[in-house]
Amino acid sequence: MNPKNVLVISFKPQCKVSNLKWVTREYVHVDRTACPWLIKKFIDPEAEFIFVPTEKIEEVTKTQGAIPFDAPGVKLGHHDGRCSFETIIEEYKLKDPVLHELAKIVHSADTRDTELAPEGIGLSAIMTGARLSPSPLQFQEYSSVYQQVPYQTF
Repeated sequence: MNPKNVLVISFKPQCKVSNLKWVTREYVHVDRTACPWLIKKFIDPEAEFIFVPTEKIEEVTKTQGAIPFDAPGVKLGHHDGRCSFETIIEEYKLKDPVLHELAKIVHSADTRDTELAPEGIGLSAIMTGARLSPSPLQFQEYSSVYQQVPYQTF
């Protein structure tokens, strides 16, 4: 491949938020892995994530000052047909067009709305496998999908 034709994408935080704690439900799958990737890459590179039973989210929010996401009744959750990933993009006013395309894939994978983005089926399968893996989640899968989005024909 000619180096002149190589697309280089760098992740640069688009917000001035740092060193925060974020809390969500345990038993991660699509939205609960996509959101930490989004937060680390575009909002808060030093973010710390806490995964707890649903009934502990409010307690952790209060005692540790953590920001809750992808949990019932929280600001950064599912709202008006959007998954948490999309809600976070909107709340933090992230403008990256590739990120908005990735949001369609995450939405499709999380909600099983395959008409929006058929790629969501594959992402859901990958994240199911990652969840079952004994290795800790590194969220690299989302960086890989983000990198390939500009090459898709829409």
